Amino acid sequence: MKKKLAILSLGAVLLSCKTSSETSTPEISEESLQTHIEVLASDDFQGRKPFTEGEIKTVNYLVDQFKAFGLEPGNGDSYTQEVPLVELTAKPSETMTIEGNGKKIELAVLDEFVAYTERVVENTSIEASELVFAGYGVVAPEYNWNDYEGLDVKGKTVVVLVNDPGFASEDSTLFKGETMTYYGRWTYKYEEAARQGAAGCLIIHETVPAGYGWSVVRNSWSGASLYLDQTGGSYQPEVLGWITRDAAIRIFEASDVDMKNYAARSRSEDFKAISLGLNASVAVTNEIKRDQSRNVVAKITGSEKPDEYIIYSAHWDHLGVGPEIDGDTIYNGAHDNASGTATMLGIAEAMAQMDQPKRSVIFLAVTAEEQGLLGSKHYAQNPIYAPKQTVGNINMDGITSFGPMKDLTVVGYGQSELEDIAEKIAAKQGRYIIPDPDPGKGYFFRSDHFQFAKIGIPALYASGSYEHMTKGVEYVDSLNLIYLNTQYHRPQDEYHPESWTFDGMALDGTLLMEVGLQLANSDEWPKWKEGSEFKSIREK
Repeated sequence: MKKKLAILSLGAVLLSCKTSSETSTPEISEESLQTHIEVLASDDFQGRKPFTEGEIKTVNYLVDQFKAFGLEPGNGDSYTQEVPLVELTAKPSETMTIEGNGKKIELAVLDEFVAYTERVVENTSIEASELVFAGYGVVAPEYNWNDYEGLDVKGKTVVVLVNDPGFASEDSTLFKGETMTYYGRWTYKYEEAARQGAAGCLIIHETVPAGYGWSVVRNSWSGASLYLDQTGGSYQPEVLGWITRDAAIRIFEASDVDMKNYAARSRSEDFKAISLGLNASVAVTNEIKRDQSRNVVAKITGSEKPDEYIIYSAHWDHLGVGPEIDGDTIYNGAHDNASGTATMLGIAEAMAQMDQPKRSVIFLAVTAEEQGLLGSKHYAQNPIYAPKQTVGNINMDGITSFGPMKDLTVVGYGQSELEDIAEKIAAKQGRYIIPDPDPGKGYFFRSDHFQFAKIGIPALYASGSYEHMTKGVEYVDSLNLIYLNTQYHRPQDEYHPESWTFDGMALDGTLLMEVGLQLANSDEWPKWKEGSEFKSIREK
């Protein structure tokens, strides 16, 4: 999940980077980019969901393209890496019942709550489980913060806020202020609840701190979901879920505890978790299906340092066939992420025509990003190329489709020296570099580069998405809003030939290719910057 809409306009882009022999590089073909997106985002590919016919067609297409470019298999003699997944189709009870203090509330599934489980079991539930409000649900020693201090939640259900205490605090020294840390991500909330032994964890949804509306929660956490199929995995709560803000207020009003200004109180250093004096009951039934999905991986072997690697990544998957919206059920995922996959293919095709780089360059199209970065997570846990020998990761997820951008927006700005390389190349294109203007939404933790960062590999996630070359900021902002409100994670994220053009995509592709070429033809080892939570991992 992500993302901002990125925008582009008409015109051809000639690549300006040089190989080690100083010859001009081949051009990233706008026609090829268009073809890749037309194919990958077509109804015939059925939304590219793992475990479907859409996966088979997508993987075959990517392998065929890498072969046609002349790239080598990236996993021994294979172009794929198997990713064992389990598909759980959760069917929660129609209502979640909240009782206590002489009152009874029934929340309606999908409209007021979603519930599921990551346990690979046919049936699970919480029954009369004590509700405890645990603020942001954060244990962060480096910030001297522990919402669970002195609290025993074993067998209980914690109710927590999305994002972290710094958000909306107007205090830049509280966590990272408006910039979301990993403690603000929904994945962290569940992980911490599991470590604390909770039976259930419910996250209170609010659009601004979450970064997406309730419809995204409803669509993403209902029906079939995929998880890595790991035996002997870590403990998981019985039930995980989300509730709407209105549902949370109904619960708080039924409690005999004063919950006024609950969000502001949760940002206080003296916050203490509160038992609400209420119990929750809900059941989840699972349909279980195990299968193998696949990452697709191809390679250009380095001429001088073949055991040092630069990895380009993009996720090939989307949401498949889902609930009907405005008469359509195929979630084509044109922007998210046929655009990034097509850009990676464009870079691979161009690099394959160049002189052999000194270091090896890897192209990794990963599966199941939409289900929790699972393909990249599996790669990080089972790397084909040693992390300590991997120079950096360049990730593409949601690349411009309506015009060339004057900016290069870096998600996670200030994290690594890769952005310094990108800034110099952007300047050659007449562009400037900026941090993500909406850091509170936590985009840095919502795409596949994050899994590389978690194992210490410096990662760059950047594209033009703020200011159009000729039409300015407001034009881009209006289109971003349209995308987020009417297309993101909906069937309406489709390729529209009347409005999509490909020069901006080629411009971003050129920049990201030049970053990779500079790394591939040098001795540079970009580092994490001071203050990055990933610096110590790399240094180990």
